Amino acid sequence: MATVIVDVMPKEVLLDPAGKATARALQRFGDGEITDVRIGKRFELTIDGEVTPKLLEHIGEIAKDVLSNEVIEDVVSIRVAD
Repeated sequence: MATVIVDVMPKEVLLDPAGKATARALQRFGDGEITDVRIGKRFELTIDGEVTPKLLEHIGEIAKDVLSNEVIEDVVSIRVAD
C-alpha cells in the first residue's frame, strides 16, 4: 500500500483570517520572527496497488474537482509519501 499526499492552500490573493490570528498568537508567545501564517488542508489517500503516473494524473483531477474549491484554493502539491 502507498499513501499519496495532496496539499491544498488558499489562493495567495485571498485573506486567510485563521492564518493571521495564528500568526498574532505566535507573536504573543514570543515568536516575533514569524511574520505570516497560511493555513491549508492536507489529504492522505491510501492506495491499494501501484502508484503510476496515470493514477497521479487522476488524483490531480480529483484534487481539483473534489478536494479543493478552485475559486478560492490551489492544489499546491501531490506526492507519494516516503
